Amino acid sequence: MAINNILGLFANSPFKPIQKHSEKVTECCNYLIEFFEATFQDNWDKAEVLRQKIADAEKEADMLKRDIRLKLPRGLFMPIARTDLLELTTQQDKLANYARDIAGRMIGRHCTFPPEMQDKFMAYVRRSLDATMQANRVITEMDNLLETGFKGREFELVNHMINHLDSIEDDTDRMQIELRLMLRNVESQYNPIDVMFLYKTLEWIGVLADQAQRVGSRIELMLARA
Repeated sequence: MAINNILGLFANSPFKPIQKHSEKVTECCNYLIEFFEATFQDNWDKAEVLRQKIADAEKEADMLKRDIRLKLPRGLFMPIARTDLLELTTQQDKLANYARDIAGRMIGRHCTFPPEMQDKFMAYVRRSLDATMQANRVITEMDNLLETGFKGREFELVNHMINHLDSIEDDTDRMQIELRLMLRNVESQYNPIDVMFLYKTLEWIGVLADQAQRVGSRIELMLARA
């Protein structure tokens, strides 16, 4: 049966709820920019408000994830294996969990980066969030890919977008190395426990880009099976 005829059997694409979940996950992660800016201003009250927004968005993403698990159809005409779609949802949901954990740990410690590191650190955060947004763009393209039967120009476009995810993640690796060197150069001026916490924070931000890349890899694997 032609793919367009299969689509005609469904009121909605199986990707729609996953796209909605991805958008909520991306919203959750993007709050980190304002959150870190508040910490640089030593405005921990504002940081707590933003931490709560992150936590609320993460809870909404969790509800959407559960809804997908309960309502994703089981049927002969699913163009992608149901298990692949569920695993994709699990992988993208981890992004929201990481954002929640990063904000929570920062609030718990009330520790922020030295002033001389803050500009480069924010560039690092933004680049890591570029990866989460790129993963969301790939998810958004899945309907168009479905309509073309997972081939042609749309297939090439999605592959190019996934490859770009890899490039973003490479950028964050380089930026993390640079920031670690900067921190090492000033670490003697700060509480050793705070310094270790900041090293871990650099690692946690990098995990966002790593996880976004895993989302892309999951999509790549899913398409190989389609």
